[in-house]
Amino acid sequence: MKNKILIYTRLIIALMVAVLCGLAFFAKIYPLKIFDMQFTAAVQSGIVIGAEFSLILLLILLVLTLLFGRIYCSTLCPLGLYQELLTILFKPFYKKRKPQPAKHYIYAYLGAAILFGTLFGGTVVWLRMLDPYSVAGNAMSGACYGLGFVAVLTVLVFFKKRFFCTNICPVGAILGLLSRFSLLKIRLDEDKCKMCGLCARSCPCGAIDFKNHTINNETCIKCFKCLAHCKHGALYYGLPKAATPKFSMQRRQFVIGALSVATVYVAHKGALLWRLLTPKNKIILPAGSGDVPEFSNHCLNCNLCVQNCPMKIIKPASAETPVVHLDYSKAFCDFNCHKCAEICPSGAIKRLSLAEKQKTKIATATVNEDICIKCGLCAQECPREIIIKQDGEYPLIRYDECIGCGACAGICPVKAITIEAVDQQHILN
Repeated sequence: MKNKILIYTRLIIALMVAVLCGLAFFAKIYPLKIFDMQFTAAVQSGIVIGAEFSLILLLILLVLTLLFGRIYCSTLCPLGLYQELLTILFKPFYKKRKPQPAKHYIYAYLGAAILFGTLFGGTVVWLRMLDPYSVAGNAMSGACYGLGFVAVLTVLVFFKKRFFCTNICPVGAILGLLSRFSLLKIRLDEDKCKMCGLCARSCPCGAIDFKNHTINNETCIKCFKCLAHCKHGALYYGLPKAATPKFSMQRRQFVIGALSVATVYVAHKGALLWRLLTPKNKIILPAGSGDVPEFSNHCLNCNLCVQNCPMKIIKPASAETPVVHLDYSKAFCDFNCHKCAEICPSGAIKRLSLAEKQKTKIATATVNEDICIKCGLCAQECPREIIIKQDGEYPLIRYDECIGCGACAGICPVKAITIEAVDQQHILN
């Protein structure tokens, strides 16, 4: 009964997270900032940018892992939930295979050290290529990279189940190291084990070696499926029932020490890397993004802002514009909206209040007098009322007061107004 409660509790939480993810990405409702609880978003916003709320969330995630193990991977990670769905769909094919404990490779830790090192060095560009939340968001928004990644992942799950989680995912590697020291673990009672192999067959991570009576809690994602399949009560989740052999830290200390050195080194070089990865052309960014180098190296490319923009002017990164950006070709930025600032989990778009957003200069409007027909519609439409139009004269834009929202360009019947990005966003007096 106890095992069933664990399983059902996890499934209910995972289902709630899946529903919230879907509602948020399809811009229906965002009742809980579920994406603020994503590990990389919390690290980026909390440690790199210094947001206190994100630091608290990150601390909560770390404490949960030290208490319960890699529960994050089976309940909170959107990409993890997708893989769980796949394992259910592919279950008939898995039954034909003999259960074998999966190998756990050291390169997973090395990759995590390098990728998080670049994050601490100032750029998230490399990490977001493998970060499960970033990839999931990219795919849910229909971006080519995300869809391609998910297609490859689907094939990988078919042949190797959750190999991505155990040997590729940088977040999984970090949480796996912490899980090694978690208070509660999946444990095996050798006296009760009949070596039937049902637990190993059900494990999506290959964390159970039933022949040697060992469980790798470092790769175990705490899905609790093994508990449901054990017919003899040999498996349980909790504290050890008896004294366990003293854990030797020698190898683990070496691994942690080496990875720490690698992370620090890459972080140092990452401070130089971000300059090389910054787009050179001028780009109009959402209010609160700062400048192009800052935004492009902090944005997780999850496209949550793209999906939730009511005016649909926030566009995903592309080959021509390799960063999330504003496109005024069909609409403008609503003066009374700051949705993108409300929902960005990484801190790439600062959480400005509506009043601050309405004074943030993101671009500047200019009038081409060779095209302008002096209709005056731009002056009527300007939400800040900083366009002066006298009878028979061309409209005069007070550039020092213009925030570049694009409302004037959107109403102009002859397209005589263009909006040009500024080098550095700032809040006007």
